[in-house]
Amino acid sequence: MTDRQSVEPAKRAHINPILKFALELGPLALFFLAYSRGSIFVATAVLMVSVLVTLGVSYWLLRRIPIMPLVTAVIVTIFGGLTLVLHDETLIKIKPTALYILFAGALFAGLALNKPLLRIMFDGALHVTPDGWRKLTWRWAFFFLALAVLNEAVWRTQSTDLWVKFKAFGIIPLTMLFAIAQTPLILRHESKGEDPEDVL
Repeated sequence: MTDRQSVEPAKRAHINPILKFALELGPLALFFLAYSRGSIFVATAVLMVSVLVTLGVSYWLLRRIPIMPLVTAVIVTIFGGLTLVLHDETLIKIKPTALYILFAGALFAGLALNKPLLRIMFDGALHVTPDGWRKLTWRWAFFFLALAVLNEAVWRTQSTDLWVKFKAFGIIPLTMLFAIAQTPLILRHESKGEDPEDVL
């Protein structure tokens, strides 16, 4: 082993993209399935348990807890727990709004402090230049705000059944389409090798 090899930091482990998508989609799919066979309160309990299980699986695979699943688990546990204790389905409906506003606020704060917080959310999945991260951060911050507004509009004007379907079959496709739409920007600002700001 050369001196250079001996001082190089170990590469962070990453989850296979397909498995990562399954872990992210799993709790939502179980939420929808539980609601279709039970009630919003049963579905909420299933969502809470499944989110915590996927968090444990992520830690087992990575030996660390990714920030987005951790924040999601905390918000789901808080709002889900209140939903069950108070027996008020409104609380689980506003959970996505709170989560999206939290993500957007963190991204805007990172921009103000010149910190690439979006890189933490993507957990090493992308390698772009600092200017690319800033542009992507602006876009994702406003996208999260748009999702928060959309969630509020749906749950306040539609039935619980429609809201659950929107949560299960609306949010994920919208997010995937938005992410795909960022491909040209990512390609224009792609960095070679590791990110130049890889200090977090």
